[in-house]
Amino acid sequence: MTVEIALRAARVRYGPLEALHGLDLPVPAGTVTVLLGRNGAGRTTALRALAGTVGLSAGRVEWRGADVTRLPAHVRARRGLCFVPDLRAVYAGLTVAENLALAESRARSDATAPYPELVPLLSRTAGTLSGGERRMLALSRAFLAPRARVVLVDEPSLGMAPPVAVRTYRMLVELAVGGGAAVVLAEQRVPDGLPPGSVVHELRRGSRASSGEPAEYR
Repeated sequence: MTVEIALRAARVRYGPLEALHGLDLPVPAGTVTVLLGRNGAGRTTALRALAGTVGLSAGRVEWRGADVTRLPAHVRARRGLCFVPDLRAVYAGLTVAENLALAESRARSDATAPYPELVPLLSRTAGTLSGGERRMLALSRAFLAPRARVVLVDEPSLGMAPPVAVRTYRMLVELAVGGGAAVVLAEQRVPDGLPPGSVVHELRRGSRASSGEPAEYR
């Protein structure tokens, strides 16, 4: 399985505290990688390091074998990396329609296809949405992005109703299996419906504690 992007001996510091302690994290293309752990385990920092929104104090980030450690986040985005953080993932002062217009690459009529629930909310400002509605809006960016090669999502189903969460995971799996993207999810539990070949890495205190198949962590 081809490694699309990876952290190699990655260390990240926030002031005097080290959040990642030499983390090695290979992310293969065409399937789903789950970063499992409690709050403070390093899941979010690992995603940020891959996305380039936080710098490394040591180690490197490789994309298809090339060192992209110094490549800024916006350049990684242009190359096909989509990062959906858990907080501040939408522009609160813009309407739903304006947020979608920033994300979409398809025809306007198709912009709400991932989440038809957003159609009656198009004129609302994103800051007035519920947590689940904001999550749908934020994730639309990943589903509407052209040529997504790496998709990083922190807590995909945060605030979502269970049926919407199930549909969301199904669409994320399709990005990986159908679209060939390397999909990385930061989770506190392993979601259902992951495709064969999916990998779970359990993080503890900024290090990888174990790795295995999803069934081993349910």
